[in-house]
Amino acid sequence: MPTATAVPAYAGIALTSDRVGSVRIVHASEVSRVSRDPQAPGTLVVPGAETAPVDLAKMLIAAGWPDTTPFAITWNGTTTDQQTVTGALGTAAADLKTAGVSPLAATGPAVAVVGDSAARKDLAWFESKPLFGWRVLVPRTKEQAAAVSERLQCYGAVPAEVPTIAVEPPRTPQQMERAVKGLVTGRYQWVGFTSVNAVRAVREKLEEYGLDARAFAGVKVAAVGEQTSAALRAFGINPDLTPDGEQSAEGLASAWPPYDDVLDPINRVLLPRADIATEQLVARLTELGWEAEDVTAYRTVRAAPPPAPVREAIKGGGFDAVLFTSSSTVRNLIGIAGKPHAVTVIAVIGPQTAKTAAEYGLRVDVTAPRASATALVDALAEYGAGLRDAALAAGEPLRKPSERRRGGRRRLR
Repeated sequence: MPTATAVPAYAGIALTSDRVGSVRIVHASEVSRVSRDPQAPGTLVVPGAETAPVDLAKMLIAAGWPDTTPFAITWNGTTTDQQTVTGALGTAAADLKTAGVSPLAATGPAVAVVGDSAARKDLAWFESKPLFGWRVLVPRTKEQAAAVSERLQCYGAVPAEVPTIAVEPPRTPQQMERAVKGLVTGRYQWVGFTSVNAVRAVREKLEEYGLDARAFAGVKVAAVGEQTSAALRAFGINPDLTPDGEQSAEGLASAWPPYDDVLDPINRVLLPRADIATEQLVARLTELGWEAEDVTAYRTVRAAPPPAPVREAIKGGGFDAVLFTSSSTVRNLIGIAGKPHAVTVIAVIGPQTAKTAAEYGLRVDVTAPRASATALVDALAEYGAGLRDAALAAGEPLRKPSERRRGGRRRLR
């Protein structure tokens, strides 16, 4: 029976070991007829244990199992709603209460394990993930959210992608057409990319003309950060310049070298950017002696509001955390869906985004150590691990942020 073996494995319960004898699998409806063999007590696995687990423990004691026998029960095994409660047969009711679980309110399939195998210690690999079961809102476009969601899942989270902006072509394509022609004819010394969307827009325009990465031959390329660099490498281009410090337009401006009329035969820089890009990078390049051509490669428009259940979850505390990767994601999410509930953990990619969040009355809990979506997810995981460690140290039940709403009660969904 796959469930009887898979669920204990996900709960960190080893059914087979040197100290474990036989393993018996008996459905909960047949437990009353299971007696304990004093010569080979072994381990009992009980699928269907979601019905009256306390009564199940009492029946086993009546069948001859000592009340000190280790007992574990796992609801919704192998899913991100999984929860395991461990203890002993004689203290099953108290153990469930201590864990903050009401058996009467618990829903979902459950598997119980009785015997020495149930006394798990450090093998709970699945439920111990730092963001286990957290619903995390990712307000990015579908393309941008994929890598973030994958990393969140590695930490046990359940990502929910809600686009806050839509990327559209520029209203007039002539600027981009001239830029591509200039790129091919050697008009530029540098091309500076300040976003993944800019890389995508230029790539699509080049491919529209039957061109590829070879169009960048002889041109130096700058990238604002990790994600933009990765997008360039996927196109076959290794950037010549990426800021070591702050990964933003300001950071890129600080790292940009001055124009040298001996070493640089051309002083023009192509900046394919969004229609709402700031002028700080252009101003800095001008100070350094470069002639910057700021070209609108794409437009960003506010996305349509998410479905009503998602909006209600955002405002009502249904999400455990939200990742803000720019000031615009803060403004746009609040604009299309409302402000996240006070219990929701707010994680931001950098100081500017934190400032914008504060302006909207949000409490910032996590700030990434560097302006990278990967670093932001890792920082949230570290924060989640801290909450878990603090709860364990205090002997308190493990609760996700969304379960701390006023009047909220912990129960299995």
